[in-house]
Amino acid sequence: MKYIDKLRNSGLRPTKQRLQICEVLFDTDKTFHFTINELDQKIKDKIHNKISLATIYNTVHAFEKKGYLKQIPVNSNQTYFDTNITDHHHFYNLKDGKLIDLENSDVGPINIKRKIDGKKIKSIEVLVKLED
Repeated sequence: MKYIDKLRNSGLRPTKQRLQICEVLFDTDKTFHFTINELDQKIKDKIHNKISLATIYNTVHAFEKKGYLKQIPVNSNQTYFDTNITDHHHFYNLKDGKLIDLENSDVGPINIKRKIDGKKIKSIEVLVKLED
């Protein structure tokens, strides 16, 4: 199976449920954003099987830790994940809670003037919150 290495590299045993999670996450033409609950629903819709929320949560966080997914904290009580792991910006629609990719070319130069001793900037990602 094509996801066994990805699971093992993430420190996870390749169980049937985890392989099904991989299919939903990575067997798509387009990248997408999701919350754990949205992924749970997507799994139910696609494979018509119930996978425990704990298994989904642990798998997603193991993939994020390994760099297969990107975590996007929107506010203190809402975290999204992105299957597009490149550095890029987002619009966040406050009304419907949806993230929309914003191309790097759509954002002008960002000038960070403050320096932190012993640290360097790894990446800059802009989150633009939208309202009606």
